[in-house]
Amino acid sequence: MLFKISCKNIRKSMRDYAIYFFTLVIGVSIFYVFNAIGTQMGFMKLADDTRQISELLVTLISMLSIFVAIVLGLLIVYASRFLMKRRNHEFAIYMTLGMSKGRISMILVLETMLIGIGSLACGLLLGIGLSQLMSALVANLFEADMTDYAFTVSSDAIVKTLLCFVIIYLVAMIFNSLIITRMRLIQLIQSGQKSERVHLHNPVLCVLIFVIAAAILGRCYYQVGWDYANLTTRKLLICIICGAICTFLVFWSISGLLLRLVMMRKKTYYRGLNAFTFRQISSKVNTMVLSMSVICLMLFITICTLAAGFSVRNSLNHDLKTQCPVDMEVAAVNGSKSVDLAKDWVMRGHECGFPIDDYMSDYVQYCLYYFKDYKASDFLGPEAGDGWDTMIETFIGVSDYNRLAQLYGKDSIELSADEFVLLCDFKNMTDMRNDRLANNREITVGGTTLKSKYDHCVDGFVQISAQHINMGVFVVPDETLQNATVNLMVLSGNYRANTDAQKKSIDKKALKAFNHDYLINTKIDIANASIGLGAIITFIGLYIGIVFLIASGAILALKELSESVDSIHRYEMLRKIGVDERDLTRSLFRQTGIFFLLPFAVAAIHSVFGMKFAVNTLEIFGTGGLPESIAASAMILALIYGGYFVVTYLCAKAIVRDNSRL
Repeated sequence: MLFKISCKNIRKSMRDYAIYFFTLVIGVSIFYVFNAIGTQMGFMKLADDTRQISELLVTLISMLSIFVAIVLGLLIVYASRFLMKRRNHEFAIYMTLGMSKGRISMILVLETMLIGIGSLACGLLLGIGLSQLMSALVANLFEADMTDYAFTVSSDAIVKTLLCFVIIYLVAMIFNSLIITRMRLIQLIQSGQKSERVHLHNPVLCVLIFVIAAAILGRCYYQVGWDYANLTTRKLLICIICGAICTFLVFWSISGLLLRLVMMRKKTYYRGLNAFTFRQISSKVNTMVLSMSVICLMLFITICTLAAGFSVRNSLNHDLKTQCPVDMEVAAVNGSKSVDLAKDWVMRGHECGFPIDDYMSDYVQYCLYYFKDYKASDFLGPEAGDGWDTMIETFIGVSDYNRLAQLYGKDSIELSADEFVLLCDFKNMTDMRNDRLANNREITVGGTTLKSKYDHCVDGFVQISAQHINMGVFVVPDETLQNATVNLMVLSGNYRANTDAQKKSIDKKALKAFNHDYLINTKIDIANASIGLGAIITFIGLYIGIVFLIASGAILALKELSESVDSIHRYEMLRKIGVDERDLTRSLFRQTGIFFLLPFAVAAIHSVFGMKFAVNTLEIFGTGGLPESIAASAMILALIYGGYFVVTYLCAKAIVRDNSRL
């Protein structure tokens, strides 16, 4: 009997369950897709280092899935509030007919079980399909070989998904049962006559608060975007807290000004159904200030994490080609005793069991120097702040550099006896050094005064890496280094190999020979680390971003549908006085559109300055291809957030047209 009632209720309320079911299916599928990554990579050919990084990614995703499960659980419980409110009259009829609260709770339990089973089945099927597409993304990010790949179903991911969502559904059932036990018949009967109380704010106070909040936000934007060099952890934390509070104040002031601003334009306000439309919007915003503030911040985090994640990954792949032009670099460090200059790398190679001429086709030996009495603070000056007096400045002879430049395929440098050139490619440091060179182009080292050939740094580097991390290397005449101390003796070159397999074989021998007593970097090692880092950033950004998008879209959708339920009698009254159905539909479309657009617009403004901060913070990794990354993020936003808007509008239109429930 109760099972039949539950099945009938689900069929009858299919439109009411659309957003709920839609959210559950997307949540299940996304949860499965990301937790199935480990199984997919098991069928791919990966380098040993890359496989270790992939295992770290799987561990991080498993840990992140706990947070995702909590977010989805809270979202499902929140969604239950809408469904319960939608059915107050139905519950009142049950109780009037003598049905006990326990039996009503059992009906809800059965409905939740049926919806849960259906959403799990559909979500897992969708997730299994999407995971095959995800395999292509995984292979691309890790540069894996997919020749042995086959259609896969991850049993571990299915178990995790089932366990997670069964727990979530049990919590939802308990929550629904608690609500039923606290219900009173008179409250259920009168629920349709109650509406959330709308507080009209003082317009002068709203304007004042809006101006103050905007001014504080402007200051925070400047601090994180343009005063980044002076941004400390404490200042950043203050900016984050102020930004969150001011976002709430902006929505609070908008809730009090929106309707009044439209009413000031009387022609606009009294045109068509604009008066009704904007009163409805004002009512929704008034009763949802805190929620819209949280949604705005989630959308802001989503936009920044997606765009920054894609950008970093693209930059790492691009920089690997430009910043790592040779196969290997190995350095002997001058520690407590000076490096033996008489012992070149050919001798060192024979001692370590790695004959240089046998394994290297072309190579360059060079030294990097420093002056004990010349630190970064001496070059930058006191205006640069504290902390630079412990950083040594690095020097290289012009003849060494030109031989290295020829190996790297870069232009050589010509210097007079009293000139130097400063190489730097770390942007923040480049800006600081350029300021110094613009005002004073002279340095005095080893008793010799040199003048910069240019009034700015030359973009370049000496040692290989995957990022732009060169904070400064002075190229000076060779005779200037007579009184300098050797810091590193370095060998850079390419393997004597024609195939990737041969390169990997020599690479292993080089790592084994030089791994203990020397600092060694190889292109293969750097590439594997770069690929892994890019993949981790991309996947975590995608995971968090998509979950926050689902939560934001679902909360707005449920609020809009709840308001549509409460406004049925208003739409019916408009029909009775002769309002055309198309005008009602147009009004509903505008309400839904503005309701979804408002938090997104504020989040987009936040994101402009947030991305400025991200660019500065992630400068070490590079932020190339940012427009393409923003475009990819926009597509994901349009697909998920836009999808919620379309489904919400269609469901709301169906609700207000359904007169049988009045």
